[in-house]
Amino acid sequence: MNTPWWRKIAYASGALSTGLTYRAFTTFILFLYVDRLGLDPRAVGTVWAIYGFWNSINDPLAGHWSDHTHTRWGRRIPWMAASLGPLLLVFYGLWNPPAGLVAQRGWGLLLYFAAVVMVFDLLWSIFALNWTAVFPEMFADLAERATVNAWRYAFAIVGLFVGIGLPPVLAGADWERRAWMAGVLTAVAAVFGVLTVLGARERPEFREDAALPFWAALKATFGHGNFRVFLAVNLLVQFVFLMLNATAPFYTKYALGFVEPVQVAGVLLAPEMQTSAFLGVAFAVALLAMPAWAWWTRRVGSRTALQVALGLTAGVLVGLFWAHDFRSGMIMAALMGLPLAGLLMLTDLLLADVVDEDELRTGVRREGMYFGINGLVIRLAFVAQGLIMAALLRWGGYHAPPPGVAYVPQPERAVWAFRWMMAGLPALAALAGVFLLRAYTLHGATLATLKARLDALHQQKRDRMGRSR
Repeated sequence: MNTPWWRKIAYASGALSTGLTYRAFTTFILFLYVDRLGLDPRAVGTVWAIYGFWNSINDPLAGHWSDHTHTRWGRRIPWMAASLGPLLLVFYGLWNPPAGLVAQRGWGLLLYFAAVVMVFDLLWSIFALNWTAVFPEMFADLAERATVNAWRYAFAIVGLFVGIGLPPVLAGADWERRAWMAGVLTAVAAVFGVLTVLGARERPEFREDAALPFWAALKATFGHGNFRVFLAVNLLVQFVFLMLNATAPFYTKYALGFVEPVQVAGVLLAPEMQTSAFLGVAFAVALLAMPAWAWWTRRVGSRTALQVALGLTAGVLVGLFWAHDFRSGMIMAALMGLPLAGLLMLTDLLLADVVDEDELRTGVRREGMYFGINGLVIRLAFVAQGLIMAALLRWGGYHAPPPGVAYVPQPERAVWAFRWMMAGLPALAALAGVFLLRAYTLHGATLATLKARLDALHQQKRDRMGRSR
């Protein structure tokens, strides 16, 4: 299928919308409700873990529904269009709990937090799952997939700039302008959400594939050996991302000491601007490195490229563990951007190959179920992140600043807790991923043979569709 350039770019631009909303959520929502709104971190950590377990079941169900949807517009696009509006409304509500609940800082605010994060993630999962499920169908070979995925994650990094870099600036030091911040982010997400719905396209020969019954689909999916390896590796990758995102505001504030203005190149940076600069430099370098990762992946293959990206991540995180001030923190953040580009773009390429292999095994395209099961399993990273953060904050003796106070010193053990959350544990997870990928077989001659057989199967489906008309 010859996909026009405008459609490729419009489809890829959806990464800005999904990346903006998701990264803003994972980076700042815990910080907002714990450090600024004063909820008990143990209660919030428990809610975070419960929400991860509860909401994980929505992913395989959403994938199953998507695989079984048959409309004139396709299987995935109707779900994307229907979920976008509610998703944007709930995203705005995340940052603006009722003033009465905020004033009380009690069970009401905690229940609001629990409800809104669950509904947000449900809607985000439906939209993002169907958006990503279109990717292997629209783009069939590694060269095209690597190129378009590099564009997707270039847009995603721009979304990260907006979703992670702007909130502290727009919301203010005490997050008193968070309604304005939420409005700006929601408007940007809306524009690119609409563009990606318009750019997505599904191949007609797959619309009438007879999808497997739910339990048969689950059995076939979990019985896929390469998919099990992929799940384990992607769980570790997502754990790295979640720990980095959720810990960054705490780490920069208490471990790097971003609490006083710092002059950089003649510009006086307030503490919240320093945190934005710390995160921004990592993603700026990742954006610049994305074309190089796409070029190299086309030559060495997705598996090898991901192993290298994980190994580099572990090495940089060791340096980040020992960073102690603005200068050393910024240097390590910049270095972190190099492997970050690879981690962002490569897991989708491996999963696309897994879906291709499954089509040869079952005869049908089942992106929805695969992306749904992947979503279910990576929710365990949310659970692990919430429980680990709650445990380490308690062990370290962390205590939130009182209302109206931006900073209070933390015990030394709390600072070490932030270092382990930000760098130590993610480095160990990255190293584990390098070794697990040795069991993934879709590379080299094996993958080339699979692609040739898949091309023949797709021609049979097109011929069958032509005869049925």
